[in-house]
Amino acid sequence: MLRDFSAQALFMGVLTAFVGFASSFAVVLHGLTGVGATEAQATSGLMAVCVALGVSMILLSAVTRLPIAIAWSTPGAALLANSGPIEGGFQTAVGGFLVCGVLIVIAGLWKPLGRMVAAIPTSLANAMLAGVLIGLCFAPAKAIAFNPLLGLPIVLAWAIVGAFNRLYAVPAALAAFIAVLAFGVEVPPGALAGLADSLAPNPEFVMPIFTVAGFVGIALPLFIVTMASQNIPGIAVLKVNGYEPAPAPLFATTGVFSLLSAPFGSHAVNLAAITAAMCAGSDAHPDPKRRYWAPIVAGVCYVVFGPFVGAVTAFVALAPPILIQAVAGLALISAFANSALNAFKEIEGREAAAVTFLVTASGVSFAGISGAFWGLVAGGLMLGLARLTAKRRG
Repeated sequence: MLRDFSAQALFMGVLTAFVGFASSFAVVLHGLTGVGATEAQATSGLMAVCVALGVSMILLSAVTRLPIAIAWSTPGAALLANSGPIEGGFQTAVGGFLVCGVLIVIAGLWKPLGRMVAAIPTSLANAMLAGVLIGLCFAPAKAIAFNPLLGLPIVLAWAIVGAFNRLYAVPAALAAFIAVLAFGVEVPPGALAGLADSLAPNPEFVMPIFTVAGFVGIALPLFIVTMASQNIPGIAVLKVNGYEPAPAPLFATTGVFSLLSAPFGSHAVNLAAITAAMCAGSDAHPDPKRRYWAPIVAGVCYVVFGPFVGAVTAFVALAPPILIQAVAGLALISAFANSALNAFKEIEGREAAAVTFLVTASGVSFAGISGAFWGLVAGGLMLGLARLTAKRRG
């Protein structure tokens, strides 16, 4: 393994970890607080998911000698943000996280469930994801309306840097957020002292509560979004780059690490899609057999990041929430555009996809169950009805 190590893989691994963390940690924090987590619990969850994905990335890449990139479920975090507080509070959400981890493990070990997930119409899965993301994608415009002097620099940094290199657009927005916070936001007295105190790691155990609402409103949509939007595309990215991994062990391993980290507030870890392309591509090394060092380095970086996320969240808390939501929204615009395109690309089933998108985006819930699940149900019924009538006409 040491002979395979290279400076190129080292650079790409560090860049992968930075881009992956900086581009969407705000989404994770917003998602966890959205389902009732306190600031301390959200910090603990972010720390747990960093360590879990880092260790699993090191383990899988070292064992398989393949560039297996792992990430937290950004679409899943956006789903949580859109779901809103659930009956029973964050303990019920953590129960849902644990059930989601079990389902991911089963999907890896039990082939019929994996086939069921793969059988979900792509248009409906993408429509649900687009409906989940659109709420956060409104945040940049809302931030400018809230205060142009604070919100506009963040959006301009993202747009201008992105015009030259999309890879650095979100880190640029994050840098602008830090500059705005440093020079444009009045920091309360004593806040910096509190920031120093938050450097110490403080994991917080959350006793899970298992309810039907937690299963249907949190676990099931989180499982579907994670499998359809992260795990399955993650396998596709590896195959595009010439690798043929066995999906089942990868799914099962991410499910195990999701289970281990869930009691500390982590929602889910999964195969990466965007950063997987960074680790599996030629930029990581010209020789495909030596690229696995890039995700190993990225995993080490995440494990190092983990204990210090308290300082990150304390720093973010100094700013108006809409500003960090704007950064999160900018990070998700590309994902929203892709999911919307894939949802409405085919004429057949377009109305069903529209129903799924609209019901999910409405944010309404019935019987304590989030709109994401009902959107998928409504779209599935519409699609089934359309196919039934088409058969009768035929």
